[in-house]
Amino acid sequence: MPNKTALPAHQARSRESLARLLKATAEVLDKYGIEGATVPRIAARAGLSPGAVYRRFPDKDALLREVCIRLLEENYRQTKEKFAVERWKDKSLAEIAHAVVEFILQTNRTHRGLVRALLFFSLQHPDPAFVRRSEALRGKTFEHVVELVLTRRREIRHADPEFAARFAMLMTRTDAQGVLVLPHSPTDLGHLVPGIDRQLEHELPRMFLRYLGVEDSEDDGDGRARLQPARG
Repeated sequence: MPNKTALPAHQARSRESLARLLKATAEVLDKYGIEGATVPRIAARAGLSPGAVYRRFPDKDALLREVCIRLLEENYRQTKEKFAVERWKDKSLAEIAHAVVEFILQTNRTHRGLVRALLFFSLQHPDPAFVRRSEALRGKTFEHVVELVLTRRREIRHADPEFAARFAMLMTRTDAQGVLVLPHSPTDLGHLVPGIDRQLEHELPRMFLRYLGVEDSEDDGDGRARLQPARG
């Protein structure tokens, strides 16, 4: 049986204080990172005493695990809602690709510190069960978007559409995190590729589509890119 990280919150006041605590933890992680996310700092932001935090969670690690899992579950829920197949049934592969890239970049930009903190926390955590659960939630989110892309198999010119969709998604996510999240600053890679942090919205969809065997050509006058089958 998995270990519980939080005591049950039966009363409305208890549920409300838990919600404040989890929200405050995410905000402190976003601003200060793992090392700066101390229990006193989190408690102060939540309007609670450190003792109130420890009455609900045995230690900081248990609190961070709870926040990590809840945020990954919320990200999966938002992804399912935004990229539900029925919402995109009349859209092209290009429109889907641009929306997927925009969503990935927005998530990593808006909550850069939080994504960075929880990525390192979950990947380096010593509890294999927690790591597996975290990766399973990331995997479910990944699979949902891949499934949407594969509803446009007829537009994909790659010899292996399923591999291409997965590889394009993996590279997009990896590139976004590699530029925006992993460096100390989003501009750290500017000496290698000047302006890369500002060009991702334009270049990542082109890369995504090009790998699928489709060119994202110049704008056609109304700001939308025209698509052409990739040559050769």
